[in-house]
Amino acid sequence: MTAESSSSASVPASTGTVTTAVPARLDRLPWSRWHWMIVIGLGTVWILDGLEVTIVGNVAGRIAEDGSGLDITSAQITGTAVALYVAGACSGALFFGRLTDRHGRKKLFMVTLAVYLAATALTALSFESWWFFLFRFLTGFGIGGEYAAINSAIDELIPSHYRGRVDLVINGSYWLGAVGGSLLSILMLDTAIFPKDLGWRLSFALGVVLGLVILLVRRHVPESPRWQFIHGHGDEADRLVTSVEREIEREKGEKLPPPAGEITIHQRKSIGFGLIARTVFARYPRRAFLGLSLFIGQAFLYNAITFGFGAILITFFDVPTGHTGYYFAVIAAGNFLGPLLLGKLFDTVGRRIMISGTYLLSGVLLFVTAWLFDRGSLTATTMTACWCVVLFFASAGASSAYLTVSEVFPMETRAMAIAFFYALGTAAGGISGPLLFAGLTESGVVGDTVLAFQIGAGLMCAAGLVAAFLAVKAERRSLEDIAQPLSAVDDSVRGGTPGSSTAAV
Repeated sequence: MTAESSSSASVPASTGTVTTAVPARLDRLPWSRWHWMIVIGLGTVWILDGLEVTIVGNVAGRIAEDGSGLDITSAQITGTAVALYVAGACSGALFFGRLTDRHGRKKLFMVTLAVYLAATALTALSFESWWFFLFRFLTGFGIGGEYAAINSAIDELIPSHYRGRVDLVINGSYWLGAVGGSLLSILMLDTAIFPKDLGWRLSFALGVVLGLVILLVRRHVPESPRWQFIHGHGDEADRLVTSVEREIEREKGEKLPPPAGEITIHQRKSIGFGLIARTVFARYPRRAFLGLSLFIGQAFLYNAITFGFGAILITFFDVPTGHTGYYFAVIAAGNFLGPLLLGKLFDTVGRRIMISGTYLLSGVLLFVTAWLFDRGSLTATTMTACWCVVLFFASAGASSAYLTVSEVFPMETRAMAIAFFYALGTAAGGISGPLLFAGLTESGVVGDTVLAFQIGAGLMCAAGLVAAFLAVKAERRSLEDIAQPLSAVDDSVRGGTPGSSTAAV
């Protein structure tokens, strides 16, 4: 890294004009143990989110029973508490997203996990409904912050050739947590093993234990070198990347190839919120519209199924209430397998084909499911199988929505862009679910449930069509090549992906 002004990058948090090969050096790294440490330390938190949401839904009935140790109704848990969790997640994403762009990825992904751990532990100790509500909000606040800080760090640390599949699997791991939460709840709610006032508390406590393990690994995850060199910590970024290169060379037993290019940037300590907003919505309006479409489409499709799956199975197929958890575990497994098995194709076949394809295919398959259900052709087992197939593709598509907004905007706006679109998608789901889909899927009328499926399928297909025209061909490209940093000197990205362009669209 070479300084081009009297303001040297060797002084911590000093700013000047520097030329660096740090992005190219990171992108040409082969997959290694160091990258596995990043994935485990950062990515596994989505398992906690899936665990949290599923546990709350499954233990609601038990907590509302006499003898649970908490005076609260089931409706308050699935209504008020869930709404507060969603509100916390949205506000946490926006609050911590701004701080993540300003103060760095590492500081914030340590703070957000600490907030989650403390709030979840205190939820397990609830003695009054107001206490339960308060710490459900704060748990969501921490989780929302995680989405902004973690997705930013992962994109900036993972080599460009692996970024798509890694992002998809990490975001899809939410459903691995959902499987665990569903099966864990069955065990914890067995009064032959745990008393009524203890089992549900232990369900939350186990999430804390998993979070502490993640925290221990996360301590070793470094700050993003991309954030460092833009914010006046150029020498730190250079030393960090050099140490990683040496570690990987020892592991592989061979020298790394030279980096493919450099970028010259004007370092800055912070960037104003107004400039972030203008960049996302004025400089990249088509990408912003793409992000909005992808998040809203997946939110409505998921709510069409998940908000009423239990009521549908119980009402139309006479499935016992206590058995719906097993069906949900199967659905959640299908959700996880989608990103796991399809993720690599987003790096090889390409973003545009795979994003539009997964959205359109899942929407069409849900239309087919609605038609079969309307004809009375399905049983509980075949309905669940249909949902699994739909969500196998939908989960890969939904995960690619997070991938898209985390890679198509400039480095300085990344965390805030992720936070905004995540908050929008979460709010859309949190509002549309109870107001629209819960009523349709729980009415007991076949036509209402069919309509819910058709609404979700239609919006998913619409988002797929938007992606077919607007999705960015970001596969195997450097982040700086996809969207030039705001701090970059004009036309300073040298040695980028051949034939690519960073034009604002």
